[in-house]
Formats: sequence, structure tokens, C-alpha cells
Amino acid sequence: MASESELGIKPVTSSELDQHIMRVLRNRVGKDERAAKQHDWYRAAIYALRDEIIDAWFKSTRRTYDAGGKRVYYLSMEFLIGRLLRDALSNMGLTREMEKALAAHGLDLAELEEMEPDAALGNGGLGRLAACFMESLATLDIPAYGYGIRYVNGMFRQRIEDGWQVELPETWLAHGNPWEFERVESTYLIGFGGEVVAHGDGVVWDPAEKVEATAVDTPVVGWKGKRVNTLRLWTANPVDPLKLDAFNAGDHLGALSEQMRAESLVRVLYPADSSAAGQELRLRQEYFFTAASIQDIVRRHVQYAGDVRTLHEKAAIQLNDTHPSVAVAELMRQLVDVHGLEFSEAWEVCKKTISYTNHTLLPEALETWPLPLFERLLPRHMQIIYAINSRVLREARKTGCTDAQIAAISLIDESGERRVRMANLAFVGAHSVNGVAALHTELMKETVFADLHALYPTRINNKTNGVTPRRWLQQCNPGLTEVIKDAIGPAFLDDAARLSDLQAMAEDAALGERIDEVKRANKVALAEHIRRTMGIRLDPGALFDVQIKRIHEYKRQLLNLIETVALYDQIRSHPERDWVPRVKIFGGKAAPSYHNAKLIIKLANDIARRVNSDPSVGGLLKVVYVPNYNVSYAERIIPAADLSEQISTAGMEASGTGNMKFALNGALTIGTLDGANVEIKERVGDDNIVIFGLTAEEVAAKRAGEYNPRELIEQSRELSQALSAIASGVFSPDDPNRYHSLINGIYENDWFMCAADFDAYAAAQREVDDRWENKAGWRASMIRNIANVGWFSSDRTIGEYAKEIWKVL
Repeated sequence: MASESELGIKPVTSSELDQHIMRVLRNRVGKDERAAKQHDWYRAAIYALRDEIIDAWFKSTRRTYDAGGKRVYYLSMEFLIGRLLRDALSNMGLTREMEKALAAHGLDLAELEEMEPDAALGNGGLGRLAACFMESLATLDIPAYGYGIRYVNGMFRQRIEDGWQVELPETWLAHGNPWEFERVESTYLIGFGGEVVAHGDGVVWDPAEKVEATAVDTPVVGWKGKRVNTLRLWTANPVDPLKLDAFNAGDHLGALSEQMRAESLVRVLYPADSSAAGQELRLRQEYFFTAASIQDIVRRHVQYAGDVRTLHEKAAIQLNDTHPSVAVAELMRQLVDVHGLEFSEAWEVCKKTISYTNHTLLPEALETWPLPLFERLLPRHMQIIYAINSRVLREARKTGCTDAQIAAISLIDESGERRVRMANLAFVGAHSVNGVAALHTELMKETVFADLHALYPTRINNKTNGVTPRRWLQQCNPGLTEVIKDAIGPAFLDDAARLSDLQAMAEDAALGERIDEVKRANKVALAEHIRRTMGIRLDPGALFDVQIKRIHEYKRQLLNLIETVALYDQIRSHPERDWVPRVKIFGGKAAPSYHNAKLIIKLANDIARRVNSDPSVGGLLKVVYVPNYNVSYAERIIPAADLSEQISTAGMEASGTGNMKFALNGALTIGTLDGANVEIKERVGDDNIVIFGLTAEEVAAKRAGEYNPRELIEQSRELSQALSAIASGVFSPDDPNRYHSLINGIYENDWFMCAADFDAYAAAQREVDDRWENKAGWRASMIRNIANVGWFSSDRTIGEYAKEIWKVL
């Protein structure tokens, strides 16, 4: 067991932990050993572990206060933290002690870990990145708070019924959350609407509606318990929960209206914004959590440092994408209206304190709000935004910007319905604006922020994303971790860059066989899980070809499915060939209002139904769409994957982190030169990745030119046959026209370049087949992938943020 000097915590024996669990079982859970059920032991184990964490948490907090150091505040709409029990045990160095303590009562730790629900606090890569960053902040001993919303139902729990996505409430909090602590003393009033009135030399915002934001804290444990930081999530409560006079008058719903309005703020992640009511709720959510967070940050600074003018010396606020961009206006409101700073002085403090991460080049993802909506909900903030805009545009005019450049830089989009540009607000209100992959950062300068970059040429910088190797190697793939440890020693556990020591052993046949044995065991375990939960039998000897991510047209699950149909056709037409057996695994959620994405899910399931029941393909091809893909499912799938599908339209994926997780677990990547694929290729080498398709520059040129997808389709026999089969109802006999519009979009427009990249993609897949049949070569490529992606650790990413943006290291 690790020593106290290594961990920064007091060592605990299995006997001591057993005694602690028994005390908790009796005194907090209220059961004795004979009456306790599985869920009682589960809660007792977490409470006992939590008690150990609390000591380290308090110690971390005291060290920060005593040192008077700078804190990082990470604002994000999502924190996809997954299950915490295994993560915390591993980082605290208590896994074996917990196993022994529970085994003494006939209990299996792995079974208790399976009882923990995934926290429904995020959806995709943005939220998982935030979770990795929080763990790395603690690991690097950087004082930090994560700020977000404590969603009661998250985005949704996905069920697949007759192939269609069905959205159900995610009830992860139904039996409480043993990890969290409510902090009623950290409660803030959040206002909406009303008016701004003159008051002395300044103004006062008098909101028409107020809700209370109350903090709920979860400890975030770093590697070896060196530091425990805080994830602070906000829950909403009405100021007046029950209008008793209305209730007694028989207006029961009206009496609870404020309660329902408050609860709506924390009920669902990303409420559909296709309606005016949905747009308003989403803006309310963003302001609610951002305003509470800014008030909390400023209150803490004033309490311990005194002078709000030094905020930037003690606080670094990072905005994770555009969702918390209103923080710029809210911080200005706090500095000017509450603390009495002059606007110019407040503006300098604001810019020095805030930094902004952009995660997308998609214009529709760079949030804008109808100006009337924004002004009605946040009238004082609208005034502040106009004042900021005036300063920025005058500055732009002085530098010689044209009218067109001024229009692009403006915080108000005047081109149609007047809208507030939140990405522009974040850009001008921050001292640093970073992209999340080298290609993405350069494209930011050339596209969405071209004119702002020209005005502020030193502001944009790159911080390529990373993933925590603790969860995405050590915890989800313990078999591979042990093989690596035997091969190169344990140093990589503390520093993922030391995985490079494997590079010299890439051709070691014995090591390749051991890693392959681990991979097969992981595939057997995944196949058994899918058989048990979905009734589909898979061959662990087949190539497991995986695409798991949010369903979106630019991520091109559709291209993968079209090639699957073409492969299905080829296998049936040429049974004499030695086809490589494949299992195609898909997973991910589509936004409830995203019609084409939901149609792609249905298509995947329609193809699976036909292919999996066709005896003519035998065991050569299986298609699986796993329901309700989440962090825990990823932890099963990624260690079992042979091929990682990263096939987005070039120039549209900011970074990706799934690509890093797969490579870290020995999967080969098939992908375009997009996002972090570019840097993965540079790290692992051309021979250990399969790249195909148009570059970002070529995509832009085709869109700007006279691209004719129909002509390309007619020239490609496999593509035209596959599209015809899908469009004509071969896979949807109950509704032959179901996919007509989806496929017609490729013929008429093909914005996502499925037709343009199909032949190259199909050829790349046959190259994968050839590589798979060379077992020694495949194993060597697996090792080279593992060896060369340690650089993509979130520890490295956070270290760069800390040194170059936050100035805390």
C-alpha cells in the first residue's frame, strides 16, 4: 500500500476500512450486517471512502487559504463525470483495501461499482473534457473549482424502440447522491427581467423575478490524493415556494408556479430551443449558473483578499465554450454596480481575469440570442454589452477596419433579426482565447474569428485537448495497465509521457501477444454484456469497428453506415473472397429536435436488423447500436475496440477526445485529417493510422466551387448501389420512403462530403482488412499507438493552461 508521503493522506488498512464501513452501516445507513442489502453496503462503502476523502479535501483547502494562492474557476454547462467510486478508490490508493474489507462480508467490489448510476451532468465530449480537466487540476495540485448545474434529469436516458430513439428522464438522483454536500451558506439571489433605474451616480437593476441558487459540492480527487478540489453545482429554489393565499383559494398550480419555474432551471440539460420558450429557458439556465458562480468567486475574493481590484491576481476564470459567455457582462455588473469600480477599470480587471475556450467552428453552435429576448430577461446586462460594444467598435474603427469587418466584430448581429453574439462577447472580454487542436486553432483565425483575430492578433492560442490516463487506461483497462507495468515499469502511472518507453518494444512478439490477449479478454467481456443486455451474439475474434459519439451529420455516422451497406452487398455478391469478420458498433445520442440525427439512428438499427438476420453473411458482419451510450459504456467499449472511427468532415471537428482514448487502449484510428487526428498522426506515425479523404482546404474549395455530388455518385458503383438500396426502402420495407430525403440531401447538396469521401473511405477500410490479417504488424501498430499518445494526457493540457493562460504554475 502507498505511504502517506506519496499520497499526502494517512494510510488506511483493510481492517481499519472494514471497521469504518461497519460503523457507517449502523450509524448512517441504519442497518446491521445481517439485515443489510446490496444497496446498503454500496452506500456504506461510499460514505466510508468519502470520509477518507474529506480529510484530504480539508487539508487541500487549508493549504490554499494559508498560501493565499491563485485559484482556477472552470465554468461549464457540462461535467460528464461518470461513476466516482472506482475513480476515487484508485486515486486514493484504496482499491485493494476496499476489496478485502468487502470480501470479508462476502461482497464483490465490482458488483457494488456497477450499482452506481452515471451522473447525468453532461452529454458528450465537452462535458467529459471538463471532467478530465477537473481530475488533472487536482492531480497537478492546482487549487480549482468547477462550476455547473446540478441537473435533476440530465439530457435524457435513451431507449431504442423499434429502432427509434426515445427520450426518457434520467433519474440518477432518485435515491440521492452519496457524494455530494449541500452548502446552504453559499446561496445567491439570481434575478431576471425587471428594469434598470437611476440611483445616485449610478444605476440599480430591479429584477421582476428572483430565484435562489444554492451550492452543492462534490469532492474531486487527484492522483494519489495529492489534492482534492471541488465541483460546485447549483440547484435552484424559489424565493417564495408556496403562495399560500392562492393555494387556499383553490389555485393549486398557480400557488406552485414559482417552484416550477425554479425547478425548470435545473431539470434538463440543453432544453430544445426550437421554440421561443425553449430559447428562453436555455438562456435562463446559462445566466443562472454563471451569475451564481461569478457572485461566489467575487464574494470569496473580497472575503480573503479584500480589494476587488486585485481579482485577476487571485482568480482565473475559464469559460468552457460559449454557454457561460454572459460571465463577461455579469462580472462587469458586479464590479461596476455592486463594488463601485469605474467602467474602464472594471473592464481591465474583467479581461485579465477571464479566458475563453472555443470548441466549435459550426456557426449554429456559436450561440446568439434574439436581442428582444436578451434585453427582456437581462436588461442591465444588455446595457453593459452595448457599452462594451461601443468601446470595441471605436477601437476597431481607429485601427482602420472596414464596415464589413466592423459588422463581423460587433457584439450585435445586425444582418437580419438583431441578435447578441455570445462568442464575440467572450472573445473581447477575455485575455486569452484558445482552440483545442492545432488545426482547429488555425481555422479559428481564418474563419469564425478572422476579423477579431486581426483586431487582437495575440489573443488566440492553442491548447490541444487531452484525457486523463487514470480513468481511460488504468481504471477501464487494468489488464493492459498490468502488461505495460511489467514491460516498462510503473513510472507511466505518474507521467503518461513515459509510455514512450514502449516504442522500443513495438516489434517484441511476446509483448504483442500479451497485449492481444488482454484485448481479446476485453472483447469477450463486451460481447457477453451485449448478449446479456441486447440478445445479440458477437464473435470476439472479429474486428471490432467502433464509432461512439454524439450523433451529428458532421461526425458522419451516415458515411459509416453507407459503407456498411456497400460491404454487406459485396460480401453477398462475392462469397468466394476471404472477408475479414467485422462487428460494427455504434452508440450515441441525438438531440431531441435534430430530425436527421434521429433518422440516422433509425437507419443504423434498420441495417442491423437486416444484416444480423441474414444467413448469407454468416458471421462476417454484425451491426450493433448500443442504447444509452454514456461514460460507463465507453469504459466497456473502448478497451475492446480494434478500430476507432474518427471520420468527421475535415475542418468541422474541433478536436475529439475519443480518438485519444481509443489509441491509448491500442485501437488503430481510421480518420480524416481533422481535429486532433492531425496531431495523433504526427505522434504515432503514418504507418500506424489510416488516413483518408479531403483535407479542410479541399472541403472549403469544393463548397466554394461547383461541386456536383450526383456526378460522383454515378461514377461510383458501390456508392450508387448503397444509396439506392437505402433510399428505395431495402432496409425499411415498412416505410420505403423513410430515408428518401436523407439520401436525397447527399445527391443535391452533400454539405458533409459523404459522396466526395466515400471511395477513399471504402478503400481505407479494405486497407484495414489487409492490416488486420498481418497479426504481427497489427500488434506492433497497437503498441506504437499506446506508446506515442501519452502526450495527449489532460495533465499535459492543464499544465499548458496553468503556465501560459492562468499563470498558476
